[in-house]
Amino acid sequence: MNEKKLTKKEEEFCRWFSRLQNPREAALRAGFTVMPEYRALSMLSKRNIAERVHELEKENRADENLISAGFKRLAFGSCSDAVKLILGCHDGTVPDVDSLDLFGVSEIKYTCGKGMEIKFFDRLKALEKLSQISQSGVNAAAASFYEALERSAAERTDVTDIG
Repeated sequence: MNEKKLTKKEEEFCRWFSRLQNPREAALRAGFTVMPEYRALSMLSKRNIAERVHELEKENRADENLISAGFKRLAFGSCSDAVKLILGCHDGTVPDVDSLDLFGVSEIKYTCGKGMEIKFFDRLKALEKLSQISQSGVNAAAASFYEALERSAAERTDVTDIG
């Protein structure tokens, strides 16, 4: 492959475009202030730019999936291992902490002789974030579909109305 290496501004454009899916906005944020729409479309027509955008989009989806999985674990995970920890400390049979699933625990306080306090992450907030992630995916898909329709309509300006 004899692909030309991307400039810093082109790389920045790719990063912004992979997040925003808006060519003009991505070009402006990358520093292309003169005719940003033209520059964006020109860059997107280059193979190395399109490949880089595709790579970044895959990375973004992987990150979103990881974040979503974490929120699902917080929202739907079990608290039984935290209960085992409290009961074990109470009766002196402390379980192996490395074997416990304490993902949903935000804080543990232990006071010698007085007991233990465990705080959990807020499950409702995790559900709200999951809902926002889900909704943003739906909105992005709808926006992408709407933009495709707009482009299609703009390209069909040569069709005349035969009324």
